[in-house]
Amino acid sequence: MRIAMIGAGYVGLVSGACFAEFGTDVCIVDTEASKIEALREGRIPIYEPGLDKLVAENVADGRLTFTTDLKEAIRGAEAVFLAVGTPTRRGDGHADLSYVFAAAEQVAMAAEGPLVLVTKSTVPVGTGRKVKEIVRKARPDLQIEVASNPEFLREGNAIGDFMRPDRVVVGVDSDRALAVLKKLYRPLYLIETPVLATAIETAELIKYAANAFLAVKITFINQMADLCEKAGANVHDVARGMGLDWRIGRKFLHAGPGYGGSCFPKDTLALARTAQELGAPATIVEQTIAANEARKAQMAERVIAACGGSVTGKTIAVLGVTFKPETDDMRDAPSLVILPALAAAGASIRAYDPQPSHAKQSLPASVHWAENALDATKGADALVLITEWNEFRAIAPQKLKSAMAGQVICDLRNVWDPEAMRDAGFDYSSIGRP
Repeated sequence: MRIAMIGAGYVGLVSGACFAEFGTDVCIVDTEASKIEALREGRIPIYEPGLDKLVAENVADGRLTFTTDLKEAIRGAEAVFLAVGTPTRRGDGHADLSYVFAAAEQVAMAAEGPLVLVTKSTVPVGTGRKVKEIVRKARPDLQIEVASNPEFLREGNAIGDFMRPDRVVVGVDSDRALAVLKKLYRPLYLIETPVLATAIETAELIKYAANAFLAVKITFINQMADLCEKAGANVHDVARGMGLDWRIGRKFLHAGPGYGGSCFPKDTLALARTAQELGAPATIVEQTIAANEARKAQMAERVIAACGGSVTGKTIAVLGVTFKPETDDMRDAPSLVILPALAAAGASIRAYDPQPSHAKQSLPASVHWAENALDATKGADALVLITEWNEFRAIAPQKLKSAMAGQVICDLRNVWDPEAMRDAGFDYSSIGRP
């Protein structure tokens, strides 16, 4: 089987490499020549554990190729996937679908025979129907089926999520499209992965509904953490007590500085706008968006309060700035709000992140970048942990004590043991724990 993937970004590259691993011939096409050249040379433009090895092996085996030539990419393909960006549109919060629509038209014009055009990008409900109209208008002479196949990839664990998914969702309105997608995902039948076939609109909405629900869950436990602090309770125990109920589950019940990344902020906003336009407001999602934005600002205020009400002239060490561990993604990361606020309040910031390539471009130029975690803490008056990279968990309190000049630690991910930190002489605070 041969497929083409339009877009060599995160979704396109991971999905393309994983399909190739299944034994499918995959050609990934992108208009950015420098990106394609880098991929041909074995340089991966994003950080995702295991992706470099997966790409290299499938390129070597001849199943994965890269090109800037769309016509070449889709020649002989049974399915063509749209994996282009859908960023938030300025001004109204809707997803910008211009890249999706342009790519769909270009594929239709370049197609030499029947194919299934599959939207992999996260798009609002109703997008598939519009794509179908565009394709029919561009090529009324050609049978091009349109389908939806939303991705459910977690950054940092994307390969595992693709190879061993909870489910595969396919939105179709023809037997031919369903047959092609089932054939493509046949390797997953061996591990009995549920394949849910729905209408196109339903598949599109499943993706948004799933992300919005998880965002609501994160925001809920963050608000419970605030309540725990007022009541003297422990949010870890509250989350455990909730999570043991199988109807709720334990995942995404980890209190912290708020959610970020490429999906939750963008998708919750797009869902809220779509729901408003269709006359069925998702008010719980609207409140989640507002609460999450406010929480990021509150984290900076928390640090300032822990430092005695002022950080003017103080050096603050920051560990972890990406929106989550095991990624270099800075999109909507809490650090993008917290660090500028601390800098504006007069603090000098020394930061360290294991994957700082995008962080250095995204954060203020005044931020000083350290070589490692302990280097960041040298002489610091306070330490703030924002992203829970595993390497931070094992840092001995005594080492931090020896390196730092002050004794304030704000653990925004509840990584360290409060008792051990306080025994070491730190003025330690975390989220929702006494």
